[in-house]
Amino acid sequence: MADIKEIYLAGGCFWGVEKFFKMAPGVVETTVGYANGQTLDTNYDILKMTDHAETVHIKYDNEIVSLNKLLDYYFSIIDPTSINRQGLDEGRQYRTGIYYVDKDEIDMIKSRIESEQNKYSREIQVEVRPLKHYIKAEDYHQNYLDKNPNGYCHIDLANAKKVFQK
Repeated sequence: MADIKEIYLAGGCFWGVEKFFKMAPGVVETTVGYANGQTLDTNYDILKMTDHAETVHIKYDNEIVSLNKLLDYYFSIIDPTSINRQGLDEGRQYRTGIYYVDKDEIDMIKSRIESEQNKYSREIQVEVRPLKHYIKAEDYHQNYLDKNPNGYCHIDLANAKKVFQK
């Protein structure tokens, strides 16, 4: 039986982050949504008012891929020193964040951030917080780049297979 775990990652526009992680070994399910805002309800049109982050909910088989390895992948697609911006997208809804549900993972996540910091002269700006709430995004956002192959993406998805081979 698989050891299914979950993590919520915000890395700018969720379309590309979702597509990227759907290709990752061991990832069994992804959905896009809005996490850790100021209200218990939101939608795409009011994100600026509710302060939610565009976030990908990732379910993964821990026997195939560890959270640490998923964080390797995550850091390969974001600029962790950027504040409220990834690619061409700008605003608090595009902030970076690692939102965990298992409090036993916090030490490993914080250690990983400290290790990652050694690669940068500027301070890492990735939020690390427990997941307060997550609202699944509208259906048209789910698997958006599968439905719209020429849609906007700030991630070099053509390079994804190389990332996963490391």
